[in-house]
Amino acid sequence: MRISEQIFPRVVVLICTSNKEGKPNVMTASFLMPISFEPKVLAVSISPKRYTFENLKEVREFTLNVLTKEMKEIAEICGSFSGKKFDKFKMAKLETEKSKKVLPPVIKECPISLECKVLETREFGDHFLVIGQVLEEWVRKEKFIPLLHKTGEIYMVGKNLK
Repeated sequence: MRISEQIFPRVVVLICTSNKEGKPNVMTASFLMPISFEPKVLAVSISPKRYTFENLKEVREFTLNVLTKEMKEIAEICGSFSGKKFDKFKMAKLETEKSKKVLPPVIKECPISLECKVLETREFGDHFLVIGQVLEEWVRKEKFIPLLHKTGEIYMVGKNLK
């Protein structure tokens, strides 16, 4: 049993990066966590096989864009193709906005976008932990139902307990 099937659900986000020429890429991620309130610091786990990881080595910045339950198809598109060969922004019909403090764009459709600079990367097994400090926050909507992920093609939403 994979660890993703044992520790779930996890919030689904889109990670946007750019290469040194400024060409953006987007990938789906759910291995992430907050680390610090002040300053705001978060971690995301990324495989070194991903094009996103190549971009992070060139430009040590990224945006993290939270998905809503209605964005499941976008998560599947951005998690199923490589940005080396496909323009996932066009495929998923995503509209980007220029970030205020980092090169990679933010995703306009997402309720929350966080602009981050990479503080550190460290290898753990088959993934790297990428630590990012939040430099700018875009809160477009505070009340929404986030898309959650278990593993593979299994997505879900949470419910408040009474």
